[in-house]
Amino acid sequence: MDWKMLQGLLSGVNKYSTGFGRIWLSVVFVFRVLVFVVAAERVWSDDQKDFDCNTRQPGCPNACYDYYFPISHTRLWALQLIFVTCPSLLVVMHVAYREDRERKYRAKHGEGAKLYDNTGQKHGGLWWTYLLSLFFKTGIEFAFLYLLHLIYNSFFLPRVVKCDISPCPNQVDCYIGHPTEKTIFTYFMVGASAFCIVLNVCEIVYLIGMRINRLARKNSMKAPRDRCKDHDCSVCSLAVPHLDLKLVSRSGEIIRASAPNLSFKD
Repeated sequence: MDWKMLQGLLSGVNKYSTGFGRIWLSVVFVFRVLVFVVAAERVWSDDQKDFDCNTRQPGCPNACYDYYFPISHTRLWALQLIFVTCPSLLVVMHVAYREDRERKYRAKHGEGAKLYDNTGQKHGGLWWTYLLSLFFKTGIEFAFLYLLHLIYNSFFLPRVVKCDISPCPNQVDCYIGHPTEKTIFTYFMVGASAFCIVLNVCEIVYLIGMRINRLARKNSMKAPRDRCKDHDCSVCSLAVPHLDLKLVSRSGEIIRASAPNLSFKD
């Protein structure tokens, strides 16, 4: 798998992410992708070869290995990283769609015309796309953590497993290669995944909170004008400022006239 291509595709997400989103991308690439490529793949590279059973029955070790390891940890993590980063591409695609619309709009109405103030600003449909991508990522993380726990019954790898699956003649002991090292890497990857879930939840709360705050400010600004449109004198007090008028009479004397303070009150 070409991880550099995946990194290149997701590098543009930083421009449209919040602070939590940038931290999430850093954790994914530094603590998950790099650890997976540099260390985890090597630990599990010869896991079937190091899976030894105390029997010479042909096919018994392979059957036992397939029973206890139906899917390798590394392949499961590779699928998880691919699926968990794909929703972020939706944001990049949506921004590209906006930029294309902006380009066509300018070509039709002139270079000075603008359809969007900022194509990467999270308003309208882009806000919903970004929010849905966070929900997708969080759901995928939970699904793969549950799948990993369901397949292996826990995140801990024992040193010895008992196997009595056909074609084994009886119950045999099978020994897992590097169980301590694999357990440490498993807990590390699970912890990184759980931390990414926390970041996603924090970003969801942040986006919804900012949206509610923006809507509340808009409503507070519209409320006084809406009340005045109804001409309800019991609610709206319209005060006319004091006007100091200077009038010059025919004789040259300056006459001051003040307008009364007109207000509608109860």
